[in-house]
Amino acid sequence: MHDNWMIIGGITFVIALGSSFIRPRDISWGKRLDRPNWLFFEPAIPLIWTVIFACGAFSATYVWQGDPGSAKTWLLMGLYLLVEVITVAYIPATLWLRSLKVGTALGGLGVVLGILLTLIVLPISELAALLLLPYVLWSPIGTYTTGQMIDLNPSAG
Repeated sequence: MHDNWMIIGGITFVIALGSSFIRPRDISWGKRLDRPNWLFFEPAIPLIWTVIFACGAFSATYVWQGDPGSAKTWLLMGLYLLVEVITVAYIPATLWLRSLKVGTALGGLGVVLGILLTLIVLPISELAALLLLPYVLWSPIGTYTTGQMIDLNPSAG
């Protein structure tokens, strides 16, 4: 039972690596985009997401430990996985397709699913739901920022 956090953390880490599936030409496109003036904290975003993913992994671990191996718990693990995959897909999909609208859509879907997951987890474990709050609070900021970038970069919409 004590090894569950290592398995969940390992899966979280491997999926998070998916955001690195970007090509150099995609990075240069992304760097040329105008950003809102208030986005002074952009260099901290990778650290912020690292903390959010760690909190999500601990949340999933608490849910797993509450009822290990049950069908309900496996379905919840699938929802945790879906939220992470959608979140991780944001950067590669936005850059590959050169579309901030795609990023905004993925971000919005992540927000909705993150809130849904938190509400489902709350009766199971208040601590697990609390650990999802960083995602629920931060992901709308990223989605809003991407939406603002559409206004600043109409050709990248």
